[in-house]
Amino acid sequence: MKYKIKHTTTYKYADFVSLCQNQARLTPKTNHKQICHSSYIEIAPSTSYLREYTDYFDNKVTVFEIAKQHKKLTVTMVSEVELLVKQSIDLDSVDLPWENARDLLVEPETRALLKVSEFVLPSQLTPLEKGIQDYALESFTPEMNLIEGCTDLMARIFHDFHYDPGFTTISTPLSIVFAQKRGVCQDFAHFALACVRSIGLAGRYVSGYIETLPPEGEVKLEGADATHAWFAIFVPNYGWVDFDPTNNVLPTEQHITLAVGRDFSDVTPLKGVVFGGGSQVLDVAVDMLRLE
Repeated sequence: MKYKIKHTTTYKYADFVSLCQNQARLTPKTNHKQICHSSYIEIAPSTSYLREYTDYFDNKVTVFEIAKQHKKLTVTMVSEVELLVKQSIDLDSVDLPWENARDLLVEPETRALLKVSEFVLPSQLTPLEKGIQDYALESFTPEMNLIEGCTDLMARIFHDFHYDPGFTTISTPLSIVFAQKRGVCQDFAHFALACVRSIGLAGRYVSGYIETLPPEGEVKLEGADATHAWFAIFVPNYGWVDFDPTNNVLPTEQHITLAVGRDFSDVTPLKGVVFGGGSQVLDVAVDMLRLE
């Protein structure tokens, strides 16, 4: 399955911005599940500086500066991505108690495991809050299969938490999300990560896109697709396996990965510094067009 993705971010400012410097993590990854065949970025006003680099987590980053007055900034990334196999592993064949995966990361014996072990540590947005470990251990009972435990945790978050786009912001503490059991995809991903990390498993945050399909007989609206977030678990002798607690599915045909990190702060699609501007209005529109 191939997709053409158009991701447009627009900032409108109440006053003039004299200078802005930004980082964009908007180039889809190429990995064992997908290939980014092409991508290009369009920025208005025009940039005075634009470079690309690869960050610590192997995400492609576009850095740019605009050194002219403006009251509107538009950043559009257009990419073509091919999704490969649904799962290159038969998850039903994974016979691994979760404690074994945990123990491998207590004293990592290889450079690869040492790097993975970083994802066991709490992060600023995934602190170990009171009660989170108890919640996690309801899914990860003694000798529970790692994949089955993760699947159960994903399903419990899906059923226990209410999707409420007006309830949280990125600064809402995880303790509030847990207490009220409300939030959005990034909250559910952060909560799942706090759960698995609390019991010594390695989990990472995944940002990306999910295709939305219109009701039968209706035309798909432009900009109706969405940025999305989920989490991944490290499975020894295989790698990372994704889980989407917002939809209670293992991401396959309709999920495209943008970036990975410890939490949202590592993968923010667009962030930067502006001089001036006053108040601002943000608009984000995503289109995923199936090419075949």
